[in-house]
Amino acid sequence: MPIFTAGANQANLDVATVQKDIGIAQYEKAVQTAFREVSDGLAARGTYDDQLAAEQRYTDAQQRRLELANMVYASGTDSYLSVLTAQTDLYNAQLALVTTRLNRLTSLVDLYRSLGGGWIQRTGDEPRPADTATASATAGSPSPTVL
Repeated sequence: MPIFTAGANQANLDVATVQKDIGIAQYEKAVQTAFREVSDGLAARGTYDDQLAAEQRYTDAQQRRLELANMVYASGTDSYLSVLTAQTDLYNAQLALVTTRLNRLTSLVDLYRSLGGGWIQRTGDEPRPADTATASATAGSPSPTVL
């Protein structure tokens, strides 16, 4: 070992210490991010379930309103404008219901990913059959690439 290195050994030690500290900080950040994502996913799950139930009740009410508007129009008591308005409101309620379902399912996928689930890309592998009855049906088909 050389006698005089002009502080190079101390500088290398300082660099290694700083790199170790950076690595530890990055690891802690990754752990905190993972905990936050799981917590957010679990909270969103309950919220979306409640919202989905409310949207379903609202859609059912709008469906009933349309039926009543059709009956009132058929009896000659009201104009067709009320039927059209009820149809528009039902369409908007159904659209909101579908959007809520999409958001809920997206949230569940994000929660699954946050908990460590994921997709493995398989190229050239044959998927394992669920049971022997479907094994013969899928034997000749090419395997899809799962992303």
